[in-house]
Amino acid sequence: QVQLRQTGGGLVQAGDSLRLSCAVSGGIVSDYVIMAWFRQRPGKEREFVAGIGRISGWTFYEETVKGRFTISRDYLQMNNLKPEDTAVYYCAAGRAPNSRTESDYNYWGQGTQVTVSA
Repeated sequence: QVQLRQTGGGLVQAGDSLRLSCAVSGGIVSDYVIMAWFRQRPGKEREFVAGIGRISGWTFYEETVKGRFTISRDYLQMNNLKPEDTAVYYCAAGRAPNSRTESDYNYWGQGTQVTVSA
């Protein structure tokens, strides 16, 4: 069984940077082919933020974070944070290549709060 454990997060000011980490344990190599980050902003549905192919390393991003966020297999680097980035962030792993769809992800981290003050 794949398990994801998140670290990082916290309260920062607009323009600051923050790194969220996601440690994967358990399972076998075929259990997942893609890692991603999602977030749930206050009063909103959970939404896709960024994804990376576990083997290919190919990355893809939600439009509003392009150029500010960088995903690797182990972390999400967030630069130039804005108040609208305030959310609970989740790392996830799944078997559907290049998916931005929450239901395609089988494994989830516990979530971590990121709060960006103006």
